[in-house]
Amino acid sequence: MSEILILYYSRYGATARMAHQAARGVEQVPGMQARIRRIADLPDPAGKLPPEPDDAPPLVRPEDFEQCAGLLLGSPTYFGGMAAAVKHMLDDTSRHWFKGHLTGKPAGVFTSTGSMHGGQETILLSMMVPLLHHGMLLVGIPYSEQALTHTQTGGTPYGASHTAGHNRPLSAEERSLTQALGARVAQVAADLLRGRAEAV
Repeated sequence: MSEILILYYSRYGATARMAHQAARGVEQVPGMQARIRRIADLPDPAGKLPPEPDDAPPLVRPEDFEQCAGLLLGSPTYFGGMAAAVKHMLDDTSRHWFKGHLTGKPAGVFTSTGSMHGGQETILLSMMVPLLHHGMLLVGIPYSEQALTHTQTGGTPYGASHTAGHNRPLSAEERSLTQALGARVAQVAADLLRGRAEAV
């Protein structure tokens, strides 16, 4: 089995729920498996870290980037941008950039916001920039996904999104689109791996 790294930061659980929907999409593709990892929180000004939930997946490790066949990256939106913990983690991936660990691998992005117009598209586009620097192949959501045409909550062609204000659960369209993004990244990864194997 080849693995897609699903990497996320979530403070209140909305982005974590999206990560698990993306994993369901990944595992719809034969031969592909989801590896869910989370991004560490940053300490507060007093140097304290918030408590970790008991059921939290492991923190991301360097080998996760090296071993994955593709990446799905998720962050909540803060003032139209990614969480500081996500930016901090990305800034620390220089070793992978130097060695090309992510070059040529497919990637997709997902986010949650407190309101419909809380910056879903700006964060998705900004999260793509460091992945492009890594040489990754960006995968979005095409309008052939019917849920993208009639969603009244989250969902964009740039990646999956969720309008999470007041602890709102994911809508049917948001679940469908997040799974679709996971499946698309996994399928592209599978196709690339197959092509490389046939070329040998």
